[in-house]
Amino acid sequence: MNALMVIAPQNFRDEELFEPMAALQGAGHQVTLASAEPGPCRGALGGRAHATLGLDGARARDFDAVVFVGGGGARVFFDDRRALRLAREAHDAGKVVGAICIAPVILANAGVLAGSRATVFPTEGTALTHAGALLSFAEVMSDHDIVTANGPSAARAFGARLVELLAHRS
Repeated sequence: MNALMVIAPQNFRDEELFEPMAALQGAGHQVTLASAEPGPCRGALGGRAHATLGLDGARARDFDAVVFVGGGGARVFFDDRRALRLAREAHDAGKVVGAICIAPVILANAGVLAGSRATVFPTEGTALTHAGALLSFAEVMSDHDIVTANGPSAARAFGARLVELLAHRS
């Protein structure tokens, strides 16, 4: 199965990318990285990644899961029409959709969290409730095919939950 992980060009949270990516790859899934544009990306803790796909070319139909990585840099996607389109496409197509840390705000702004239980980094809870999400304070929350996590300490459990959801599809 194929997973798309969307990271900010600068200041994505390292463990929120690398731990779930390792879990997905360890379970045999292919992982593609996307960002605003293809090219090098830098984590808040100095980690480096290379996005092979820009958001303009990213289509949910090409993946089994679409995952938005958090960290302060994820704010660039809160109102990015391409990120919101990708989140809506993935949700509407019944794909696994994930977001960690502050990135669940992207899902909320795309309209995919209305009526769903979700968690987020504590500073962003209001954005989720305003979008109609049922706010949870759990580290990781899944509701049907949507999985959210509240920050770096949840990265490993978030990755495990993504793997579990994809396993039910094979």
